[in-house]
Amino acid sequence: MTLSDIAAVRLANQQVLDTRFTDPAGLVAWMGAVQAQDFAMAKWALGLRLKKATDDSVEEAIDAGGIIRTHVMRPTWHFVATGDIRWMMELTAPHIVKLAGTMYRQLKLDRSVFNMTNDLIGRLLADGQELTREEIIAEVNKAGIETDNLRATHIVFQAELDKVICNGARRGKKFTYALFDKKVPSAPALPREQGLAALAKRYFTSHGPATIQDFVWWTGLPVADARLGFEAVRGEFETAKVGGREYIFAGFGEVPKMPSRAMLLPPYDELTVGYADRSVAMDAAVARNPDSGNGIFKPVVMVKGKIVGAWRRTEKKDSVNIEITPLAQMPAAAEKSLLVAGAAYARFIGKKNATLG
Repeated sequence: MTLSDIAAVRLANQQVLDTRFTDPAGLVAWMGAVQAQDFAMAKWALGLRLKKATDDSVEEAIDAGGIIRTHVMRPTWHFVATGDIRWMMELTAPHIVKLAGTMYRQLKLDRSVFNMTNDLIGRLLADGQELTREEIIAEVNKAGIETDNLRATHIVFQAELDKVICNGARRGKKFTYALFDKKVPSAPALPREQGLAALAKRYFTSHGPATIQDFVWWTGLPVADARLGFEAVRGEFETAKVGGREYIFAGFGEVPKMPSRAMLLPPYDELTVGYADRSVAMDAAVARNPDSGNGIFKPVVMVKGKIVGAWRRTEKKDSVNIEITPLAQMPAAAEKSLLVAGAAYARFIGKKNATLG
């Protein structure tokens, strides 16, 4: 196995080469979780892994309740399938709370405060209402609880971790929160060891070949927990040493053929942010280039599993202009396919065509 083989198998496992999915919720369940703090671009992360998806169809799936958007790992926003969010949150939330402990103490937030705010927020949403963060915090403030910006952020954050709230449907362009138990079906608790095993299996199946260190990064869990999870499912996976690292992956036949076409990836795409070590997707010279955003923070152009450029979009009435910043030599065939990639993105967001600028 070579680094190029790893890149090709990742593209296939992450459903970028030839997806089997038409349903956004099914895709998210396959992936385990998909990072989603940039909401518009996170929808595109799903769209480029789905057959005939549009921005509207992905958002409809989220609003319908099949996908939850919440702080479940590291911690940052992720899409998680509704059927997975309970056991995943029970697995990751205690460690996230521990990491937040210093900030909580500085803000004079403790369990007694969170019990009060959780109870109040729960009552606000009990009849199925969906409220914005500002509306929730206004009511918390009326109850006499201090809600400067940082405290407000962490009050809502902890309510997510305590499974009191999760995302509601957007109201125009504003995000809302709904009662967790109204959107997420009840389910028996999953023993911690089983949860770790399930998460490891999901990650290495959808993101492999990957290392234990990659899994630690992706989950935000301690190394010991990550190893415990993998050891429970080790027999279901194969391993290979490449460049001094042990890669874990589900067995496959032939290495998939790497396409020569260019791909327009969103920022925080799982092909980059899903791994602690990004050298498979990004050469050192590209990583050092500030325009690359470390392969994470900016939308990037990928060709044959490697980042070769960055891109930005300017939306117009009926079209979208795609501006490319080269970061490495791009093959001529890939350059010609950029307009095709741009047209696919244009269709996804409901535009008639794309231009390159």
